[in-house]
Amino acid sequence: MPQTAQITDKPTACLALADGTIFYGRGFGATGQTVAELVFNTAMTGYQEIMTDPSYAGQVVTFTFPHIGNTGVTPEDDETTDPVAAGMVVKWDPTDPSNWRATAELTDWLLSKGRIGIGGLDTRRLTRAIRQQGAPHVALAHDPDGNFDIEALVAAARAWRGLEGLDLAKEVTCAQSYRWDEMRWAWPQGYTKRTGDGLRVVAIDFGAKRNILRCLASSGCDVTVLPATATAEDVLALNPEGVFLSNGPGDPAATGEYAVGMIKGVLDADIPVFGICLGHQMLALALGGKTIKMNHGHHGANHPVKDYDTNKVEITSMNHGFTVDAQTLPKGVRETHVSLFDGSNCGIAVDGKPVFSVQYHPEASPGPQDSYYLFERFAEAMKARRA
Repeated sequence: MPQTAQITDKPTACLALADGTIFYGRGFGATGQTVAELVFNTAMTGYQEIMTDPSYAGQVVTFTFPHIGNTGVTPEDDETTDPVAAGMVVKWDPTDPSNWRATAELTDWLLSKGRIGIGGLDTRRLTRAIRQQGAPHVALAHDPDGNFDIEALVAAARAWRGLEGLDLAKEVTCAQSYRWDEMRWAWPQGYTKRTGDGLRVVAIDFGAKRNILRCLASSGCDVTVLPATATAEDVLALNPEGVFLSNGPGDPAATGEYAVGMIKGVLDADIPVFGICLGHQMLALALGGKTIKMNHGHHGANHPVKDYDTNKVEITSMNHGFTVDAQTLPKGVRETHVSLFDGSNCGIAVDGKPVFSVQYHPEASPGPQDSYYLFERFAEAMKARRA
């Protein structure tokens, strides 16, 4: 018989795990059903940025911080046009917003975007289960009448194929190339545009967050974004001074079937390369390394990472379920950063070349700004080539 975690109110939402465990709660946002991988995020802020981060495609997010919804939502904080995460799980029902920037309530926003939420769950128990057993496959359903076919939900969770071997970059990438000139948000102006000539950067969109592109623009880059399926010829035809490989969802090995060839062509052109998250993993694959699926991944804005070059510890924002196997890195490629939580790889660099990448998110959206220097390092590498 399935294990059951009950709440006192009549349930209007249900979370069914593939092992048969059932969590009942109160639904909000859109109605219906979705199937995905379940992960937890430990960030205390930034739920809107998390829900709109393309790297969360195919995942339902459990928020360990209980105060979700208290700052409302605003279009300025979207990392992409619509939410990409399949759904959200929270301990307490979303509260009314209390923030001067809010333009709408979280529940209304989720409803308009077709995303399901469930509240009233024991998120501590759920998080422990994810840590101990790995990120499970789940079915999340919201029905205001509380009618659930539990056997069908469990069967749907068990039947879902999972993220291994799944290329999701093609689903979240841009349809065509475009230019980007918006810079980071700053008080009191908000977002402003970069003007004048800049460092010519081609950004490959595997699921790029807007704030990464803003950080590139704020570092003096004239950014042209290309789809994930761009070839080396497409990239080099723009005569870039640097190439950026973005974050994104899914299994890097699956995306690498078409993207690794492009990256190798760029590396042969001997220009600066900078990668983040999936872009980091893709660079490692192109250099001869391998990636592996993690037990439950890293998701949060409070992850300590050690920089071997400086011996400093940075508090970082992370979101990944796959990692680079540092033991497979070839000679001439060194590990530059490592997670102090579990020792997993968090950065690489090519000896003697301005080619580097990190697993975490230095654009800090959400998260601390300890690692913004990486964008400046990329810009300085390009400037050095001009000299």
